Amino acid sequence: MPDGAALAIDAYGDERYVVVSSDCHGGGNVLDYRPYLESSWLDEFDAWAAEYEIPYDDLKGDSGERNWDSVRRAHDLEMDGVVAEVIFPNTVPPFFPKVSLTTQPPAINAADMERRWAGLRAHNRWLTDFCSATPGRRAGVIQINLHDPEGSAAEIRRAVAGGLTGGVLLPGTPPGLGLPQLFDSVYEPLWNVCEELAVPVNHHTGSAAPPMGPTDVDAVVFLLEVSWWAHRALTHLITGGVLERHPGLQLVFTEQGTAWVPEELAKLDYFFDRMSSAEGSQEAVWGRSVVDRLSLRPTEYWARQCHIGASFIRPAEVGLRHQIGVDKIMWGSDYPHKESSHPFSHEALQAAFAGVPSDEVADMVGGNAAALYGFDLDLLRPIAAQWGPRVKDIDQPLVPGELPIEAHKCPAFAGLGASDR
Repeated sequence: MPDGAALAIDAYGDERYVVVSSDCHGGGNVLDYRPYLESSWLDEFDAWAAEYEIPYDDLKGDSGERNWDSVRRAHDLEMDGVVAEVIFPNTVPPFFPKVSLTTQPPAINAADMERRWAGLRAHNRWLTDFCSATPGRRAGVIQINLHDPEGSAAEIRRAVAGGLTGGVLLPGTPPGLGLPQLFDSVYEPLWNVCEELAVPVNHHTGSAAPPMGPTDVDAVVFLLEVSWWAHRALTHLITGGVLERHPGLQLVFTEQGTAWVPEELAKLDYFFDRMSSAEGSQEAVWGRSVVDRLSLRPTEYWARQCHIGASFIRPAEVGLRHQIGVDKIMWGSDYPHKESSHPFSHEALQAAFAGVPSDEVADMVGGNAAALYGFDLDLLRPIAAQWGPRVKDIDQPLVPGELPIEAHKCPAFAGLGASDR
């Protein structure tokens, strides 16, 4: 087996994939966070927690326990063929009205913002211990606060030193939040520390969209536009010169699909070329000063610094892998969300990767994530030799009629038929 290959050999001599999910979610139950708060916040936390009601059914009871029950979680993922994971937040941190992944809604006042920032730091401390329960198999993503770039830079240093290896969750800046856009120089402390410490910057779908309204049409519009809002971070960080000034910074777009990348890069290259060379055009009038500060075209920044957390990847998207970059794609299961591929990840891998060369599949389902997030493949291979999916099994096309109906909760199976079992 080639050095660095995300493959393992089982007891029968069969090759198995070392599967790393680049998109999982977790967090503490509300009271789990108490020991991780600074002592000055404990009285306020007790008062808040006494009145707080969890607003999401999937964070209650048996479903909720998957977020914080370490033994249950490890078993679920192993049975699904996954031996390591990147963990984004999912539960409600102290003093927040709802989950912090999809939005960090405007605080009531400065004191409320300070409380919430304390809650995010408590989550990071909790996550450090949660990851240490399965050494080398969990990469926790650090939460920060864009209202406090300097404090966030300090928190990144502390969390990385403490053992969180999943990089930083970059919140969005949706309209109405009162924050500067991501291209603003106010965030330079974040880019400096992330580049210095080789910390990936993860931008997850859902965090950049305006709040969803109350009607069914609002919900559909949110569904159709939510990823578009997240894609904007690419434009902002290129045009703002962030990727130019910080060539070592690595940017990840998670749970946003993959098919958008070739078209978006083609559009950006087109406009950047117009802005730099179309004399007398309006594009050049508006954009020449911007592109003159940049040494690369958008496709070149992508090739140097960008990655895809490819949850629910479908066959048509896999067909675009060479345009996107095989080395850029990192498969994800989205466990434990309702739409995750769990417990049908073997079938999801079949549906996406049957017929694709195994060395490319090995990179996309594990090797690329291991390289970016620092997982030790030598540590993971013995685990994958027991639990990972066999290469020969994934190479067999999925028979749609044999797919259970309940699997269709996951977008990875969109367009495939289902059995009635």
